[in-house]
Amino acid sequence: MSNNNVQIFDTTLRDGEQVPGCKLNTEQKLIIAEQLDTLGVDIIEAGFPVSSPGDFKSVEAISKIVKHATVCGLTRSVENDIKVAAEALKYAKTPRIHTGIGTSDSHIKFKFKSTQEDIIERAVKAVSYSKSFVEDVEFYAEDAGRTDNEYLARVCEAVIKAGATVLNIPDTTGYCLPHEYGAKIKYLKENVKGIDKAILSCHCHNDLGLATANSIEGVINGARQIECTINGIGERAGNTALEEVVMILKQHPYLNLDTGIQTEMLYGISQLVSDNMGIYTQPNKAIVGANAFAHSSGIHQDGVIKNRETYEIIDPKDVGVTESAIVLTARSGRAALAYRAKNIGYELTKLQLDEIYVNFLNFADKKKEIDDNDIHQIIEKSKVYKEIASA
Repeated sequence: MSNNNVQIFDTTLRDGEQVPGCKLNTEQKLIIAEQLDTLGVDIIEAGFPVSSPGDFKSVEAISKIVKHATVCGLTRSVENDIKVAAEALKYAKTPRIHTGIGTSDSHIKFKFKSTQEDIIERAVKAVSYSKSFVEDVEFYAEDAGRTDNEYLARVCEAVIKAGATVLNIPDTTGYCLPHEYGAKIKYLKENVKGIDKAILSCHCHNDLGLATANSIEGVINGARQIECTINGIGERAGNTALEEVVMILKQHPYLNLDTGIQTEMLYGISQLVSDNMGIYTQPNKAIVGANAFAHSSGIHQDGVIKNRETYEIIDPKDVGVTESAIVLTARSGRAALAYRAKNIGYELTKLQLDEIYVNFLNFADKKKEIDDNDIHQIIEKSKVYKEIASA
């Protein structure tokens, strides 16, 4: 793998599906998995096979149809979890087992009632056992964000020796600040013996709204895999949003970090996931929200009409959106009204526009948004309509 390539690990079908009320059936998972494969994600985390017969069936079915991506199954550091995952992944062209255990003091003391040394021993056993089934083994150090760096480095060294090919460093609770998470990745990159044998991976949660920023800081500091979901869906406040990290890296070429994602598919797959999961995507969601390329302020509209780049850093077509939207409201100016009127067949002179604009403002004060039918009505009721119609 090129050193400037960032692998995209999509966990929409595993972590994303943990949202309450968003259960997908196998058929829906297969549809989404096929689109993720076409989108160009490197790894699809298809599920947690031991969790239910339905999840096992879905992982097995996804393994059969995915043509390009690695198919991954999640496990705990439990032998039966790993054995069941290996069985579910047996049809995958490129299978990966994703196993791990909590490493923070909180997890060791309260969740496992254990010791640091015992956790390392269990981690090594889990990786070694996984390695007996597949070559590609990813280890997650749950709650790594709150784990002491020196101890985390010891865990990483031990699992690399056991055969781990990817080290997942999750900010499980979404607690880290970007500079803290970046420093953690940098510390591991510089202090873990044998780190060149494994890929460091970012898995960041969005409890404080920092998942995307933390993931970007992670790859800047040496991680080469980002774990994310479409629309940022997932446990609690969600995960790193795939569409956000991909477009950040694309829009900042000086970082020299690339993904293989077909970005023109982003809007379409966002809609597909939203429709199948029944999750409403907020209108102001970055990249794929309904308002991401919509302009209603008169000052912004005037600028965009003259040159899109005045207020848009992304060409809508790059993410699969047909065009920017000029939304007419009481905050819109003459330029926006003239632009929308022209789109439905009216070439207005400056004097005609001035006359119609007065009617427009009166209309707009009574209605949140003006559509094309409204524009027709406003023009037809104006004093200059006969003049316009005869032109």
